[in-house]
Amino acid sequence: MSYSLSPSDDNKYITLKVVGNLSRQAALQYNLEAHALGAKLGINRYLLDFTECRNTDTVMRNYTFVYTDMQNPGIDKQAQIAMLVSLGDHSHDFIEALFRNAGMDAALFHDREVAVRRLVRD
Repeated sequence: MSYSLSPSDDNKYITLKVVGNLSRQAALQYNLEAHALGAKLGINRYLLDFTECRNTDTVMRNYTFVYTDMQNPGIDKQAQIAMLVSLGDHSHDFIEALFRNAGMDAALFHDREVAVRRLVRD
């Protein structure tokens, strides 16, 4: 598994790109690093590029990730999150539902341009 973090060219959002299987522990580490970079740059919008990544955790681990792990003070609960996934990959669907139920602004997308438009809207 590998990942990368980078601000967009216009500094309106942070891209977190993950390749490989994604577990709860790795997801928390990556999100903490992304949110730390966002805080440093004054950015609270995130494009999570999961087009080459699958969520391999169980339902209970996904639940724990959202309702326990993501409650970490290093995570901006007001952040806007666009999760870009491959067509046919439903491994991230439950996380989206959990994020929304927890009051977080998160949505799944299959089209990068649509995801970015959502993040850069005012």
